[in-house]
Amino acid sequence: MFKQKKIIAMLAPVGLLIGMTMATQAIAMSHGVNKYATDGSKDMVTNSAGECWRTVGGTPGPQAKCGDEMAKEMVDGDSDGDGVPDSIDRCPGTRAGAKVDQWGCEVIENLTIDLVNDEFDFDKAVLKPDMKAALDDLANRIKASEGQEQLTITGHTDSIGSESYNMGLSERRAKAAATYLEGQGITGITTNGMGESSPVADNGTKAGRAKNRRVEIKTY
Repeated sequence: MFKQKKIIAMLAPVGLLIGMTMATQAIAMSHGVNKYATDGSKDMVTNSAGECWRTVGGTPGPQAKCGDEMAKEMVDGDSDGDGVPDSIDRCPGTRAGAKVDQWGCEVIENLTIDLVNDEFDFDKAVLKPDMKAALDDLANRIKASEGQEQLTITGHTDSIGSESYNMGLSERRAKAAATYLEGQGITGITTNGMGESSPVADNGTKAGRAKNRRVEIKTY
């Protein structure tokens, strides 16, 4: 009987230690903690099944030894230095300093076009020949680019009329330009209107008002 009690006494601390370890594991997993226990040599601590022990306050993942999925950029190179891992880079060898899209292909950077050579008629949102020519040129440049450009088209008006009406008119002008570009096969376009709030010329003159009836296109 004494021997049996001694064995039980010896096993109790072991059971307590196992219970505490399992409790720590449960807490870590319940909190979505992806941190692991390490030994004195900073190696991952594993159980008999080779699974890494999780612990709050441990070494953060992902850890390849623990079966975590490693991010591509952590295992790939980036041979052209454009910030896109080689495994998903569709345009290797991009020139240094070029702006690229998510696939590593160079895009037309920060280009702003003002369609003011042939301004909109008063109270109209109909594109004129010079505007269409400028949009054709932009479409051709985008088609020749390997990247996937995004475009923002913003419409503007002069100051004649109410602010609310001019806001709607500016949006219609932006959409007219977007529709024309989409007809040329260009995608990735967003539109908005600024109404009369951003003039580039004096609204007190006829010539100034004409210049304010415009569309601006930004690529990035």
